[in-house]
Amino acid sequence: MSVLRAIEQKIEGLVEGVFGRAFRTNVQPVELARKLVKEMDDHRTVSVSRVYVPNEYTIYLSTHDRTQFQAYEDSLKLELQEYLAEHARREGYVMLSPPAVLFNTDSDLGVGVFGIATRMVQRGRKTGPPDTPVPKPAAAATMVYRPKTDPSAAAEPGEAPVERESVWLSVDGERHPVDKRVMVLGRAQDCDIRLADPNVSRRHAEVRQEETSYWIVDLGSTNGMEVNGRRLRQAKLEDGDRVTLGSTDVVFERELP
Repeated sequence: MSVLRAIEQKIEGLVEGVFGRAFRTNVQPVELARKLVKEMDDHRTVSVSRVYVPNEYTIYLSTHDRTQFQAYEDSLKLELQEYLAEHARREGYVMLSPPAVLFNTDSDLGVGVFGIATRMVQRGRKTGPPDTPVPKPAAAATMVYRPKTDPSAAAEPGEAPVERESVWLSVDGERHPVDKRVMVLGRAQDCDIRLADPNVSRRHAEVRQEETSYWIVDLGSTNGMEVNGRRLRQAKLEDGDRVTLGSTDVVFERELP
């Protein structure tokens, strides 16, 4: 049996009995473990001679899911940290310190939905020789996972299958994926989404991800911004919200369960 599978079984063992039955329809701890290592793999930074990965992982849970973890949260946190450390050793990754797993409650999340934010944080003495280049600590990036619409897609019996949600900005029928923490909209060439509208400023507005939520913020544009017909400087975005910049409508689309 592989070391990772043995750790997975320990994580599964934490939720046997009452907790195991409760989590059949909610967040699965073993699914958290698998998505944590996926986020580690997805946020690799290649240096001169090493591959660095984040060393801080923040898990965002709904109020209901977080409450059901409380009885054994500390034990689960240690198991998840061990799981991340073992995966890093097997893959030859380098972390600036042993992995840390944090739990936060996010009231915007529904039952079974969770977010994972990763950061590369310098704590104490860095790993490796003094002349080893270390990448600049990265800003937190949160990925949100939600239950799949097809329950039969579960990897194992009793496990709640999850997938990353998709977030889009739709402009004139063209959909642009929101795949960065901050995306700038405007006429300038360096904007993430360029708008060919003379009434739009060069850097008109930006969409920001704050933990598991998204906000639209006016960047001091000449003609301002409207959200669902209301003139605002900033607004929290929900699926289907229509943002008007100049004469251009931008529709925010977020797949939620």
